[in-house]
Amino acid sequence: MSTDAGYIGALGSRRTVEDRNERLRRAGATEDQLARIFSPCGLDLGARGPEETAISILAEIIAQRTGRGGGHLRDTTRIHDERDPVPVE
Repeated sequence: MSTDAGYIGALGSRRTVEDRNERLRRAGATEDQLARIFSPCGLDLGARGPEETAISILAEIIAQRTGRGGGHLRDTTRIHDERDPVPVE
């Protein structure tokens, strides 16, 4: 169960997560490998319905890719990292 994937997410209730993890352990997955799975996936945006759930998952993927934890922009002192490319119009 080795992968170079930058994000592994799985939907499901907390009980489903535990059941899945137990099956993966029996199949040979290590705790480090299980820790890479974002499950249940998505940021807590209060999403309702599949469209909003998809947005919460995409937000989590972006946060993971950029090393950010999310949060309100109003609570930050800097919106863009100096390494972020400046959009060209």
